[in-house]
Amino acid sequence: MNIDLELAATVAAVADEGTLDAASRRLRITPSAVSQRLKTLEQQLGRVLVVRSKPARLTEAGEAVVRLARQVALLEHDAMAGLGLDGGGARISIPLAVNADSMATWFLPPLARLSAAHDIDVDLHRDDQNFTARLLESGTVMAAVTSEADPVAGCTVSSLGVLEYRAMAEPAYAERWFAGGVTTDALAEAPFVDFDRRDTLQHEWLRAMGVAPHGVPRHYVPASYDYALAVHLGLGWGMVPVLQESGSLVPLGGPTLRVRLYWQQWNLRSRLLDTIAREIADEASRVLG
Repeated sequence: MNIDLELAATVAAVADEGTLDAASRRLRITPSAVSQRLKTLEQQLGRVLVVRSKPARLTEAGEAVVRLARQVALLEHDAMAGLGLDGGGARISIPLAVNADSMATWFLPPLARLSAAHDIDVDLHRDDQNFTARLLESGTVMAAVTSEADPVAGCTVSSLGVLEYRAMAEPAYAERWFAGGVTTDALAEAPFVDFDRRDTLQHEWLRAMGVAPHGVPRHYVPASYDYALAVHLGLGWGMVPVLQESGSLVPLGGPTLRVRLYWQQWNLRSRLLDTIAREIADEASRVLG
């Protein structure tokens, strides 16, 4: 059985846009035509591909179809470029996954250079570096910045470098809460800034300082720039990337936490994807070391 590539591309459009109506606008067909294409492919494969929720959600079978559609689109783009054709002015969307701190500190400049040199639209998916690899598995993205050294099935992996974090605080905050030193008793009472409920950096640092993180007061600020701003404003202490440090913060001591980052991408012979990987790796080499 051959999978109709037009039908597969329709499933990918639904996954990207979230609804059948939005997918129909992107594909320039009616919503009923989108629904019919989905139904046709599901009947051919004998699998449910899309759960018709809002937003639409892919099943495991749907994820496999989307991976195929994205891979074909990427290879087609490479072929057109190799032939010296522009595909009628068509652009290709490159979905990538990246952690918030990388996005806020070093990841965007290479993307700007790539966009200036190639007809690509970058579709960034932000998640914790411990979870971005899942987006590769599902076919949501073609490549990801991740903390996982073991390659996802069907992917290659290369080291990018290390993102370093230090416990920092605003001077007036530090004077209020740590007047007697950064002791275990003071750390158990001083509020800190947490990124979200999956972030473990502050917890790791507290444990290294001999403090159980459970029960310590905390504020949740789930955006990298706003997180650093919250620490600068004295909302709490926090693990700030060294790349975001400034003279207006004071270090609390303790260990510097190092998160090793990796680049994982689909194992395809794609000139465009390899070009993106080289640009990202060059920037990481300059900034992360």
